[in-house]
Amino acid sequence: MTRDGSANQFSLGLEEETDEVESTRALLDQLFIDSRLYTQSKDYKELLDFVVRLPNFAPFNAMLLQVQKPGMHFAASAHDWETLFGRRPAAGARPLLILWPFGPVALVYDELDTIGKQLPRDVRSFYAQGPIDRQRIETFRSLMESHCIHSRTIDAGDLRAGSIRLLGRPENPKDSSHYEMSINRNHSAAVQFVTIAHELAHLFLGHLGQDSKLRIPDRRGFTHQQDELEAESVAYVVSERNGVKSASETYLANFIKESATVPNLDAYQVMRAAGQVETTLNLGRRSKFQESKARR
Repeated sequence: MTRDGSANQFSLGLEEETDEVESTRALLDQLFIDSRLYTQSKDYKELLDFVVRLPNFAPFNAMLLQVQKPGMHFAASAHDWETLFGRRPAAGARPLLILWPFGPVALVYDELDTIGKQLPRDVRSFYAQGPIDRQRIETFRSLMESHCIHSRTIDAGDLRAGSIRLLGRPENPKDSSHYEMSINRNHSAAVQFVTIAHELAHLFLGHLGQDSKLRIPDRRGFTHQQDELEAESVAYVVSERNGVKSASETYLANFIKESATVPNLDAYQVMRAAGQVETTLNLGRRSKFQESKARR
């Protein structure tokens, strides 16, 4: 084959490769547009952090995993889960696709879609253990609904436990505002309970603004760190008082170790919010005096 012929073949190969890259890029761009992904800076930063956290995957594949299941923590093939961690994909587990050299795709599984040996506590982003089952979670969701706190479950990875947002304020402050809470359906019932307590804490602490009907003050404007510290404090109090051990204790212990002072922390608001969470979820304990009055 002549030198010219080799060059032509090489040029043709480059064109084919370029077409494949452009086709893949166009497909991914369309996926972003259709799903409205990464329109906010925090979502984009989460994508970058995820790619950094998975050095065992090529950056492009790490991005594909995050697109398919936002909030993932770990992913591995069925073979690696079995040989390295003593775990296997659960029945009906949904595989995730990555591109594979010399082949079209390969299948990997999120940690939450596997069963087997317990992973070390420091490997898991969220953990909790206690006497909470799925039926009680549904009861809690029903109780929240009666206060116009709607909830939905989401298919997300381990790093995304839940969130709460304001849906709308009424013209009359005496009427109810409406909120929506997201809960990771892949987490255990105990973890979901801590998530519910944490997200309700943001509401009752006033991080979403004033709600006259629910007697919530407007305490917006603090740093994200302080908001999370307050909400985690409430979650810790509510969880421990109801027999659930969670990562909140570790979070708070690490914060105390790293910070000599707690600026602007209002212990009264934390305790008030914890009481409101317990009341909303019908977890409040009544004293014998209160019970005797109720029977009269």
